[in-house]
Order: sequence, then structure tokens, then C-alpha cells
Amino acid sequence: MAIALLIARLLLAAVFLVAGIAKFADLAGSRQALRDFGVPAQLSTPLGTLLPLAELAVAVALLLPVTAWWGALGALALLLLFVVGIGYNLVRGRHPDCHCFGQLHSAPAGWLTLIRNLVLATVAGVVVAFGRSMPAPGVLDWLAPLSVSQRIEVLAGLVVLVLLIGEGWLLFQVMSQQGRSLLRIEALEARLAEAGLTVPQAIAGTAGLPVGTQAPGFALPTLSGETTTLQALRALGKPVVVIFSDPGCGPCTALLPEIGRWQREHATKLVVALISRGTVEANRPKASEYGLTHVLLQQDREVAQAYQASGTPSAVLVRPDGTIGSTLAQGADAIRILLDQTLSPGGLGSLPMAAQGNGRGATATPGPPTGPKMGEPAPDFSLPDLSGKFVHLSDFRGSRTLLLFWRPSCGFCQRMLEDLKAWEANPPAGAPKLLVVSTDSVADNQAMGLRSPVLLDKDGMAVGRLFGATGTPMAVLIDAEGKIASELAAGAPAVLALAGHKQDTTASA
Repeated sequence: MAIALLIARLLLAAVFLVAGIAKFADLAGSRQALRDFGVPAQLSTPLGTLLPLAELAVAVALLLPVTAWWGALGALALLLLFVVGIGYNLVRGRHPDCHCFGQLHSAPAGWLTLIRNLVLATVAGVVVAFGRSMPAPGVLDWLAPLSVSQRIEVLAGLVVLVLLIGEGWLLFQVMSQQGRSLLRIEALEARLAEAGLTVPQAIAGTAGLPVGTQAPGFALPTLSGETTTLQALRALGKPVVVIFSDPGCGPCTALLPEIGRWQREHATKLVVALISRGTVEANRPKASEYGLTHVLLQQDREVAQAYQASGTPSAVLVRPDGTIGSTLAQGADAIRILLDQTLSPGGLGSLPMAAQGNGRGATATPGPPTGPKMGEPAPDFSLPDLSGKFVHLSDFRGSRTLLLFWRPSCGFCQRMLEDLKAWEANPPAGAPKLLVVSTDSVADNQAMGLRSPVLLDKDGMAVGRLFGATGTPMAVLIDAEGKIASELAAGAPAVLALAGHKQDTTASA
């Protein structure tokens, strides 16, 4: 029994040591994870630092015989706290990123995450139950009966293990540096877009097969073993959005809850098919967890290569007549925009083929958003606020209103959130009232901490499309008479400028 308890202590110590170090290396991500799990923003900063410290303290205590029982008790308390937090969010239908092991491993929390923590809590409970009355063996006690040569062999093995771990750490740092470089490139492209500039069409608009060409056919097995073809998906008479994914791709996993929601909420308008790779066993748990349908498995990447999709997640629109209806959308944000454009009136899902173009020209991309022009009455609408009470746009007649289209899961929205909250706290003279039309869940929107009214558009960007908005963040100014008083502003700088927010130009230059 003493050996079993020692093994249990070593297992728990290893888990908490890795988790604590990984969280400490990414404190910003740890704090964001706490906010995603529902911790108030004012508490997430101190708790985001205390949590990895507590995990490291538990790991050290488990290794020392004199403190082993107290370390097990601390491990049990932390694990039960994790179980309660994960279970609470799962019951509410939320799957926040667990950030369990920092940047080493981070994925949306699911039932498997809950089970893993329950198993570890059981192990800690066994140590707490039996370790109090039984002397705790030392971690190095097993070296005593070994000869000198055997101890040298063990030492050499430990040195090799440390070298392997160091090599892995260096590889991780190189990959992290590459990731940071890609994020900088993405940020530069975003700032160009916010400034009204576009990446040259020869670079940004040529991914995938040419618009208007025949989509490559396929016949792939589903998770139940049945074969589904592209022709069968098209037989429903609706556009087909083909999304290429991979069970080992982190961004793909993070997008799965949205894919499941798209399949449920827009089933009458389009077909969303997920083409993954790997075994049924590798794909079934996540498909079941998020209620996914139309999950097809390619043997390797043969279908993705046929569509010239070199990365995941990526997506392309196939029109009901079997032709390519869009350029390749690469990345989660691009896929969301593709869905919005497909669902919008007169968008990709409804354009006649004559408007699509025959090659890779600019006609493959929809033109500027079309909405009411300045001086025209703003379309009235009614949406529920975060308490469920319905609010009409006409309720704001008599005052200038900034109508902001928002998505809590949008990275660009998150980056301007603090500026928006600062503007709310100290609005300039003559500033308009703010009315936010958002998507995602009530909890996600409550976590933002905005003071202004937030209305939920459960049909994605349905209200936004009435005003010509196809993405987030975008905003338009409405005068006291309920008429459009500005052009549609796209991107954080343009939205904040429309609100009259004074930005620190030296900091952003």
C-alpha cells in the first residue's frame, strides 16, 4: 500500500508541477481562462497568479514525506474546485478554454475534461484517506538498496531525461516564436483593413480553387460507417459549406462548438459539412460533445488537397449547382465571415453564377455592404437584452445612438473592449448613447462588463445585415429622429472615432 500511495503522490505531483509551470509561463492566458469560466474580471488578475503558485506548492508538498498528506489535501481541494467550475459551465452549455496546461495543452472544456479531473480527485482522495495513518515513504528511499553502479546508471538515465525535456522546451520556444510572428502578421493585416486598405487580390483572394469551377466530388464515410457524397449533400438544394478540420488542431477544436450551432440554427438555409481525418475513435467524442452532424472522414488529406486547402481550419462554399462559390476561407475568423456572407440576403449563397466571375478576379468577393444610406430611416428591430426583456431600436428615439455590432469571441472586439469600457466610464461631451447588438451566450456577454444595453441576436448577424454589417466590430450612428447619420464604420479605430473616443496615437503608432 505504501508503494501505491507513493506512485499516486508522484502522479499528482507531476500533474500539478507541469500545470503550475505552464500556467506561470502564460499568466495572461490563465487570467483569461478564469474570466471565461465566470470569475469576475477584478478577481481574475490576482487569482490568475495565485492558482499556478498554489499548484506548484501542492506539487512540492506531495514530494516531501513530512508534508505529503497536506499536499494531497490541497490537491483534492483544487481538483474539486476545478470539477465544480467545469461542471457548472457544461450544465449551462458553455465550453470555455480550460487552459489546464497553459500553452502546452489548451482546449475547450468538455465532459472528458471533467472526467479527467474526477479521476485525479479520486487519486488525491485515496492519498488523503490512507496517507494520514501510514508513514509516507520518501521519493528517494528506493535508491537505498541499489549498488553504486546501479545508482550511476539511474543518474545517467535522469541526465538523458533532463536533456530530452530541455530539447522539448527549446522546440516549444521556437514554435511559440513562430506563432507570435504569425500573430504580428495577422495584427498588421487587421490594421490595414481597419484603415480601409486591403491586401492585394493577388495575395489574399486566390486561395483555393477558382470561383465558378466544378467542385471536386468525394465519397467519404461518416462516423457511423455510412458513405456520403458531395452530390448527396447538394441534393438538399442548399449551399454546402465544406469545413476542413483535424482532431489534433487546437483552433479546429475551439471552432467545433460554433460549427455545431451553425448546423442546428441554419439547417434550413445551408448544409455545413465537416471533413476531418484520423480514426472514428479520435473524432467521435468531440462530435458527440458538440452535437455535430455531417462529419466525414478522409483517409489522409486527399479531399483537402483536391480543394487546395493546405491548412486547418479552412472552408469553402459549394453552390447548389456543384460549383465553387467562394475563395478558400482560412482560419476561424475567415470562416465566420464566410458563413455571414453566405447567409446574408444577396450574399454568396444566393448570387447568380453570372455575378461570380469565371476565374480568380475580384468578382469572386462580394462588394461593399449594402444597407440604408445616410438620411434614410434606420430599420427598426426588437431583440432581448441579457435579462430576456425585449428592447426596440425605436425606444432610443430622441437621442443620438451608436449601434455597435459585436461578438465576444471576436479577437478584434476583445482588443478594443478596454477602450470601449473607458469610453463608457468617461464619455466625451455630446457623445451618443451606446446600444450593442451581440452574438454568443448571455454569460459570454455578461463577462464583458459593459454598462450599456446589450441585445442578443440569436440568428448571428441577422440584424447587422439589415444595416449592411457583415463582420464585427462594426457600428453606425443613428440620429435623434431615428435616421442613419453616418457611414458604416468597420474596425476598432473607426468605431471608436465614431463614438468620439480620443485614442493615444503615440501608443498605437
